[in-house]
This record gives sequence, C-alpha cells and structure tokens, in this order.
Amino acid sequence: MTGPTLFDVAIVGFGPSGAVAAAQLGQTGCSVVVLERGDKVYELPRAIALDHEILRHLDGLGLHDTVMPYIEPFTDSEHFGAQGQLIRRISMVPAPYPQGYTPNMVFSQPPVEAAMRDLAAGLGTVDVRLNHQVMALAESEDRVRLTVRDAAGMQSDIEARYVIGCDGASSTVRQLAGIRLDDLIFDEPWLVVDVLVNEDKLDLVPACSAQFCEPERPISYIIGPKTHRRWEIMLTPGEDPMQMQTPESVWNILSRWITPEDGTLWRAACYRFHALVADRWRVGRIFVAGDAAHQQPPFIGQGMCQGVRDVTNLAWKLSEVLKGQSDHRLLDTYETERKAHVTALTGRIKAIGEAICIQDVERAAARDAEILAKGGGKPLEVTRQDIVPPLTQGLIDRSAAAGTLAPQPWVRQGDDFELLDRVIGHGWRLILDGRKITIADLKDHPDAARLTLAQIGGTGGLEERDAVMSGWFDATGSIACLIRPDHYVYGTALSLLDLAALLAGARAYKTN
Repeated sequence: MTGPTLFDVAIVGFGPSGAVAAAQLGQTGCSVVVLERGDKVYELPRAIALDHEILRHLDGLGLHDTVMPYIEPFTDSEHFGAQGQLIRRISMVPAPYPQGYTPNMVFSQPPVEAAMRDLAAGLGTVDVRLNHQVMALAESEDRVRLTVRDAAGMQSDIEARYVIGCDGASSTVRQLAGIRLDDLIFDEPWLVVDVLVNEDKLDLVPACSAQFCEPERPISYIIGPKTHRRWEIMLTPGEDPMQMQTPESVWNILSRWITPEDGTLWRAACYRFHALVADRWRVGRIFVAGDAAHQQPPFIGQGMCQGVRDVTNLAWKLSEVLKGQSDHRLLDTYETERKAHVTALTGRIKAIGEAICIQDVERAAARDAEILAKGGGKPLEVTRQDIVPPLTQGLIDRSAAAGTLAPQPWVRQGDDFELLDRVIGHGWRLILDGRKITIADLKDHPDAARLTLAQIGGTGGLEERDAVMSGWFDATGSIACLIRPDHYVYGTALSLLDLAALLAGARAYKTN
C-alpha cells in the first residue's frame, strides 16, 4: 500500500511482537508502518513455548485455525535431582481450562510467525517495509521522524505519531532512545540444540519434557511439535562455545539418548542466558517491547509470551489515545504495568534457573532435599500458570481478582458451544453473573451503555458448558467482572453499589 505521510504508529521489527502489534493496531483502524531490517522469516526454531493467554490473543486476531496445525500441548516437565531422582513436576491446570484452550503449548515458530506477518501485511492499514534499517529518531511535539535506510543504501524519512521498538535484544530503538537495561544478575552460557528425531526412534528419548538438574552438566529437554526435540545444555567453565556447537560435540552430548543415525540436527547454537529489564519502557512518543525491553532465561518458556503481552497491553491503549477516546496519560500505565509484571516473572524464572544450574554437589543435594520437603516428601507439584503473576498496579481496581487474567467460558450457540470472545467480541466487557444480576438491571446505567455486556446464566443469559465463569464468580464472591481489552480483569463488584463505583473508576483516563 501507499501509506499516509504521517502514520499513527511506526513499528520497528517484524518478529512475533512486532507482527502482533501491527495486526492489533491495524485491525482497529490505526495506520501503521512496519520497518524490518531483514527480508524474510528466520527459518530456524527459536521460541518453542506459548500459553493460553497468547493463543487467546492470536484467536482474537483471527489466526486460530491458521496456527493450530503447528501447535501441540506442552507435556508435563519432570525435574530430576543430582542423583537422578524425581524432585518436582511442573504441569498445567486441569480441565475445564480457564481460557478455553490448553493452558500450555509448544509450537513451531517459523510457520506461526509467517502467519502473523501475513495477517498484518494483508491489512489495508498496515504498510510493511522489509530491508529497512532505522538510522536515527527525532521526536517533536506531536510526532517522531525516523530516518531509515533501504537495501540499496538509500535514506529517507518516515513520520509517525508513536514508535514501538520491537527490534530484539540489540534494539536500535532502545539505544537511540537512550534506554538502558538493568541487570537482574543472571548470566550463564548454554548450548541450544534442536533435533528432528526419526519417528521410529522416538522411544529412545524421554516421553516427557524434563530438567536434568545434575551438577556435572544441567540439561533441559523439551518435547516440541511432532518429532522436534530440544536440548538446552549448560556449558561448564573452560568450554569453548564455538567448539561445543559443532556437530561432533553436540552428538557426543546427545549420545546419552540418540546418535546421528536417529535424527537430523536442525540447529545448534550457543547463547548466554540473561535476566535484563529496561529501566524505562517509554521515552516521550517512543516505546520498547519484547526482547528490546527485557530478556529472561528460558526455563518456563515465557520469552515470546512476554513480548506478546507487552504489545497487547500497549496496542489498545495507543488505539484509544489516537482515536481521542482516552487521555494520553493512559500510555504511562504501559510501563507501570508491564515493567512490574516482567520483573516479577523474570525473578521467578531466575530462581528456577539458579536452582537448576547448581554445579556444587553438596548444594545440589540440599536443593533436592528442600524441594522434596516442600512436596511433603514427594515430588513437588506445580502448575506453570501458578508461576505467572497477575498485574499488581496500573489501570486496575483494588477489588477481588483485579489484575488477573479473566476466564473465558464456552457458551451455547445454537446446537453447539463457542468461546465467549468469539460470541461477544473484544474491547471493554462487563460480564454479569446471571444468577444474581441481569442485563436488564443495567439498562439505565450510562457507563454500561459504553461497554459490551454479557450475562452468564440466569434468565436470558448465555449457557455455559463447563461452569468456568460461574465457578469463578463463586470463588471471587462477585456478581460482575469488568474486563479490559487485553483480557485482564479491571475489577469485580460484590453488589450493584459496588458496580457503580467500579464503572466510575474505569473512566479515569476517558475523554468522553
């Protein structure tokens, strides 16, 4: 497309975070230009895990059916101690699933990322420019000018009201904006190996994802889609990363399970696992997101998830501000919410990683004993979603469940059941417990008229398949739940009086 001279948003980087941001903004009618220095999707696997929150966002974009062929449920992850004993099992929450999808999944990044890009590029509101590198940023009162260079070396200027840097760990946008990364003190060298195991040899490798917390060499093992298996292998002091990623060295380590005749080496690359968070996420009209804003060890597979959470948090706020629906101060809540959330989750991931990485025999034995003690002498049972924290500050109320991810039930549509988002849409939603309050009770409420209303149960309400929402109402003691466009609970109400105060509070940044 031939874009306007002034775009609403310029997105730098077209990986998963940039593609989701472009699609979300473009679908709300914002004009977007995407600047990507590469010319195609990276063909080798990188991210391997996503969760139900992220799939809910992809479903909201209309990508569910396109990406599901490349997604499978995440197996439980079993942690084995220094003596090979099972000490911990990390699993998913049981059915019925709170978001309507399998809570934890593995996926193949190249085709899923390609689907994200295709969706964004196909929108008439989005202008994708590959082989374009940002050279300079200059902010003025109402816009940012980006100086870019194309593959031919030609420079030109592009203007946008806002800029989002989704351009990875070495982010040019972050550096040009003068944003630094705070080190949360985790720096370990690891070798990441991806293998396509021959189908008739799959019985040679573990049938469950695993953490081998062995002092001599900690190893993570992940079951990916189909025959894809990943090993993340900690390097020991003195080992040369370049030497360790050679096929000879890789197969030597994997000989514990398989040989070169049992599969195809897809990728072997050494990385340093870091725990870093940007000190600022916004400088004027410039924002950073994804790996440009944070990096964390991969031990529970939240890297890409965090980036998608970032842009989903930011996109609806930018859209509301650009359309004049909310005051520009709403954009300050992006850093407030996401920085605290990322820092908390990174701290939890770091703690898991530090325990896995213990290479002292005595400390490893003490770790194993402590974990088993927490499980009452048995392997400790943990769910992955217990590890992901809620929002604790920003645009949320102080009521029960505020800042948590809102549940999504399957509700009856004719002779079948459908996910609630597909029935009522997105945006700000007020969900009512139809056993205690009905939509008719709010017919004269001016704030309710601005929201999408849904009644679960009761006379005239939507019928649930699995009592996910009604069970949630019972657990929180609430009669209504106000949900933000990014599916986080703004707040809940215990009574009609509470509900009036809840709706009034949500107007904090509204301009009309």
